[in-house]
Amino acid sequence: MRRLATVFGALATAGVMALTLPDTAFAARGELVFAPGEVIKNPSGCYNAPIVPLILENRTDGPARVYDGANCTGRVIAVVPPGGHTTQEFGASVRID
Repeated sequence: MRRLATVFGALATAGVMALTLPDTAFAARGELVFAPGEVIKNPSGCYNAPIVPLILENRTDGPARVYDGANCTGRVIAVVPPGGHTTQEFGASVRID
C-alpha cells in the first residue's frame, strides 16, 4: 500500500510540474536575418554571428538576446525585440527561444 501511494504521489507531482513549468521546446515563429543575408527560419537556440560587427534583424515573435561571447556565453549586451534590429560591434552570438 505504501508503494502504491508513493507511485501515485510521484505521478501527481510530475503532472503538476508538466502543467506549470514554462515550455521552451517551441521555436520562435518568423526569421532572424543576419548580415550579409543569412536567414534562419523559425529559429530556436543559439546562433553565432557570421560577421563582425553583428548586424541582426529580428522578424520573429520573440526577443533575441545578443551575447558578447561565442555560443551564447558571456554577457547579454542587447535584447532585440520582435520587429527590431541592431548592430553590435562586440556581438558574437544570438539566442532566441
